[in-house]
Amino acid sequence: MLSKSNPKLIIAILRCLFVVFMITNSYGQNTTYNQFWNEIQFNQTLSKKWSTEIDLSAAYSNTESSSNLFENTIQRSIRGWAHYYFSPRWKFSTFIAHYNNKDVPEIGQFESPEWRFALQGIYYFHKTGYTLSTRMRTEFRHMKNQDDDYENVFRYRQQIKYIQPINSKVLREGVIYAVASDEIYLKSGTKVTGESFFDRNRLNVGAGYLFSDDIQIELMYCNEFLPRNSGNQITNAASVTISFNNLLRNLQKRIANNHSPKDEEE
Repeated sequence: MLSKSNPKLIIAILRCLFVVFMITNSYGQNTTYNQFWNEIQFNQTLSKKWSTEIDLSAAYSNTESSSNLFENTIQRSIRGWAHYYFSPRWKFSTFIAHYNNKDVPEIGQFESPEWRFALQGIYYFHKTGYTLSTRMRTEFRHMKNQDDDYENVFRYRQQIKYIQPINSKVLREGVIYAVASDEIYLKSGTKVTGESFFDRNRLNVGAGYLFSDDIQIELMYCNEFLPRNSGNQITNAASVTISFNNLLRNLQKRIANNHSPKDEEE
């Protein structure tokens, strides 16, 4: 059973997330969009300390005139990671990515291809029955603006994340888990992203399932608040993330096992 302090911790976290949600939704005139985000992650272990990762993602949105979540493809991206596991509590990462932000005037978005580079650190508070972590990320973004010029944007992101296994004390094959996180974004002012220092707040709540140690899925609800010069925007998004660990290596092992000669009968 979980310790008696855990319910109090969960309640405290949920209260903080609720306060952030209420604050971010109380600003002026808001425009609301409903979206669908999906991402596929391919992780490859190189050693006990190093791993690589490739992410493929897409985002879709409705418009003010249509409630269809898939009315417009608003973004596609590819991202390559390198991860270094410094200790059981610290994980350091870096990535380079290309984001193809589509021209969708119905939601106030213009075509803005972007190259992005980031440095990231995650600190884990490992506890019996749950995991709490905080993530720090600095991003350098090279983006096209409305004048067909490219601007450099610096952005800092701070996230707190809580994971609670439901049918086990640890995350392993066959376990369902609940997850909640909140993240704030702070940025430099530019034409392409607006002049405000506070970029957005993103609240995620959902659940995941581990089919095995190498395959898992997460289903999330995301509420995102974006303050903009032309009017604040609220996004309600359904998100699906599928992760594969060592996919090529596991396929090679399976193929090798299927083609291995059978023992001859005596």
